[in-house]
Amino acid sequence: MTRTPLTTSLDGYEVWFLTGSQHLYGPETLAQVADQSRTIVETLDAASDVPVKLVWKPVLTDSAAIKQVALEANAAPNVIGLVAWMHTFSPAKMWIAGLDALQKPLAHLHTQANVELPYADIDFDFMNLNQAAHGDREFGYIQTRLGVPRKTIVGHASDPRVQRELGTWQRAAAGLAASRDLKLARFGDNMRFVAVTEGDKTEAELRFGVQVNTWGVNELADAVHAASDADIDALVAEYEELYEVEPSLRRGGERHDSLRYGAAIEIGLRSFLEEGGFGAFTTSFEDLGALRQLPGLAVQRLQAEGYGFGAEGDWKTAILVRVANVMGAGLPGGATLMEDYTYDMTPGDELILGAHMLEVAPSITTAKPTLEIHPLGIGGKEDPVRLVFTADPGPAVVVALSDMRDRFRLTANVVENVPPREPLPKLPVGRAIWKPAPDFQTSAAAWLTAGAAHHTVMSTAVGVDVFRDFAEMARVELLVIDEETTQRGFEREVRWNQAYYRLAQGL
Repeated sequence: MTRTPLTTSLDGYEVWFLTGSQHLYGPETLAQVADQSRTIVETLDAASDVPVKLVWKPVLTDSAAIKQVALEANAAPNVIGLVAWMHTFSPAKMWIAGLDALQKPLAHLHTQANVELPYADIDFDFMNLNQAAHGDREFGYIQTRLGVPRKTIVGHASDPRVQRELGTWQRAAAGLAASRDLKLARFGDNMRFVAVTEGDKTEAELRFGVQVNTWGVNELADAVHAASDADIDALVAEYEELYEVEPSLRRGGERHDSLRYGAAIEIGLRSFLEEGGFGAFTTSFEDLGALRQLPGLAVQRLQAEGYGFGAEGDWKTAILVRVANVMGAGLPGGATLMEDYTYDMTPGDELILGAHMLEVAPSITTAKPTLEIHPLGIGGKEDPVRLVFTADPGPAVVVALSDMRDRFRLTANVVENVPPREPLPKLPVGRAIWKPAPDFQTSAAAWLTAGAAHHTVMSTAVGVDVFRDFAEMARVELLVIDEETTQRGFEREVRWNQAYYRLAQGL
């Protein structure tokens, strides 16, 4: 079977740039429109904060051309979205069929060719050529009239803020594109009796495009046990180069066989995922079959490469980890499964300690992890190997995806990772310690009010704004807990959303 390594990059994607006008102004004006819109595209495409290639398309002046470009964008797998700008005045009824047909994310750029008004020279020829101030209002009306989800970006293309906003939207569009192409393998089922890891897999495929299916864990075990000694030797050598490997796990150490088995898990798991074209997966400590260890080291490393993962069968979090990895491609930091585990409840200086049994990814640290082996009282298997580290200090966001019966809900909390106040010599896992915004009490109360999951994705590469854009594109609810959140205001938002999202679905 053909094996296809996972790609986590924005390099192959494109965003098309559409410029609206009409034939009323004549060919000379339309030629100037084309030149100026090319200049806008060149300015944006050259910006370091715009990570996805921006492709200029010929000026659109009639309904047939607009619909055709929308259909072509829908059919092009590498096109993740469109940016539209009404350079002059493009009567919005021309856009109805195209917007109705469009299935890719849309950003509305409200800009103009010049920065300042040419006060001494401005005349009606200039006015006819530069009508975006009201041309985009016409376009905004039809988008709202049709209920088109979109990102509105206002400002000149040379403004770094505009470039950052466009780049944020592009990253969200890449995340949605990745979810629409995502195949997810569940090895075993969800942890028994747990509610929040359950969900509607059919609705997930409709909303996000992801295919979620189950394979027996012994199919994975067969792939693990087929790993060759030569491949294991090579991977163990890689471990010893990259990590501080504890002496008992090194060649000649009394626990070296456990490290070799951890390497076999990585080889077998990687081959299974590549052969099936999977970009995300789950495991469950309650269903390990013939596996000798709960996968830890392999899961940590695969997440750091861009795979999505959810523990205990939590496929919704696995989706989020994959999406966040794609959205953060090329940026410092990473994305990983995370879980709010326990607290430091020092009054006025509370902290949250996040971790999981074994599976937090090392992409959230720049320090050199240690590779260790310790007992695990869950799963009834041999002691598993794992990477041990603490997340780098700095801004992050934790996001949960919950099935609320009639919709999916994203809940995001803006946090700040901090160093441990004291060493953690007896906690041999990957972990993060953070201060949640706006404060511990409000954050925890709001999270509980939202019914948000205890499994999350932590991203240290992208912030909450990317998830805002992603939620708008995917048409899912997003609740944000940040510096502006109050408990009463958050409770009102939850109640309002209950009504809004039910009404928005129609009868």
